[in-house]
Amino acid sequence: MGTRPNSVLLLLVLIVSILLGTDAGVLDNRIDQCNLPDALVQEIRGYQPIVNKIVQRIVGGEFAGKTWESLAELVDTFGARLAGTDQLERTIDWVVERMGRDGLENVHTEEASVPHWVRGFESAQLVAPFKKNLAMLGLGTSVGTPRGGIIADVIAVESFKEFEGLSPVDVKGKIVVFVPKWESYGKTVVYRSKGASVAAKKGAVATLIRSVTPFSIGSPHTGGQDYEEGVRKIPSACITVEDAEMILRKYRRGETLTIHLEMEDRNLEPFMSRNTIAELVGTTYTNYSVVIVSGHLDSWDVGVGAMDDGGGALISWKALTYLKAMGLRPRRTIRAILWTGEELGLWGGRAYKEAHKAEEKKEFNFFFESDIGTFEPRGLDFSGNKDAECIMREIVKLMGALNATEFETPTDGGPDISHWTTRGFPGASLLNKNEKYFWFHHSAGDSMAVEDPKNLDKCAALWAAAAYVVADLSVSIPKDVTD
Repeated sequence: MGTRPNSVLLLLVLIVSILLGTDAGVLDNRIDQCNLPDALVQEIRGYQPIVNKIVQRIVGGEFAGKTWESLAELVDTFGARLAGTDQLERTIDWVVERMGRDGLENVHTEEASVPHWVRGFESAQLVAPFKKNLAMLGLGTSVGTPRGGIIADVIAVESFKEFEGLSPVDVKGKIVVFVPKWESYGKTVVYRSKGASVAAKKGAVATLIRSVTPFSIGSPHTGGQDYEEGVRKIPSACITVEDAEMILRKYRRGETLTIHLEMEDRNLEPFMSRNTIAELVGTTYTNYSVVIVSGHLDSWDVGVGAMDDGGGALISWKALTYLKAMGLRPRRTIRAILWTGEELGLWGGRAYKEAHKAEEKKEFNFFFESDIGTFEPRGLDFSGNKDAECIMREIVKLMGALNATEFETPTDGGPDISHWTTRGFPGASLLNKNEKYFWFHHSAGDSMAVEDPKNLDKCAALWAAAAYVVADLSVSIPKDVTD
């Protein structure tokens, strides 16, 4: 077990603050800068030897390369892990067995109902003015076409604003192709998620969406889409950047384009999946003030989900494994949660929130989530109040050995943990050099080829070190929780 920094001075400072009638919290909120008590700053800085030890042993010691090896074994054994499939459920069983083998505590699963969407035969072909097969992928929860498919003329637009200028007479019976320019994932993804309902309101029979990616080598990118309540459901799929832009150019030249679209995709009854959970039980606060480290275990059904989000799931699991092997057990419990059903709508996080709602204010101290790649780490992307931010800024300064001392705010912390961070719980996601993340996102390119063993080690080290310090501090991370 590592030596903890002396926190007696911190306790004295807090007592004096109370006696003087000042705020006994961590920060003076009257000014927009951090004023942590010197004792707390010194306590955090005192963790530097422990952080360095964690980094050395995961990145350069006996654990180097182990995270990549485990991730490769997982994806090579089970492949893609779409929610509702046997592949995902067998993966969960495998992880539970391996977590037990690692000596982790309270290893178990908790049920979570997820949508059960099945991709069937899919085909898109430009049939006029010439024939060309269009690489495509149906979007999650999309309905299928009638048997034999749909043959219809095309309307191609670059934006919703451009589409608004079209009359229902122009759109009725057509396949609408949305070809938005890439701005960012957050801005561009709305065409994927809302395009079908926007087009259906004017009588379209299907939508094809330019894949949500800044770069393409002819691969379509899938993803989720949401039907608006009360709007007719029409088939929706993504096509490649190259084909979408070609269709837009030809349409703007005044050419008539016709596409034959066939999709046998269907939605079945909800499926009972499971979140996968393990703990490193704390020495002192064993029943509350838990620190969560997390990533999601499900993936799309193309590629093998090594990047999204196998890497995030593995560093969350292995952070506990390595801390235990090093004899580092913090005051608070660190709990790894590998979420299920994230890709189809954050279902694992939602189920966990409901199951733990009664005691959540006492139970949860901090949330970590990695779901934006596990490339070379840069630091943390934080969500929380100013008091918590100031503590986390000091903790990130400890990560100099990883060159991962950057700190960004505000954010929602991550998709599944947004069930808590949007309500005032503090949380953070992994900042990493993921400029190419969306090149491979939700495509066949999401494979072990994009995962670098050394960078994955660095991410695991950052995760283990940050979680350990947060879990071991003499103070809880402040929060402003709303119901």
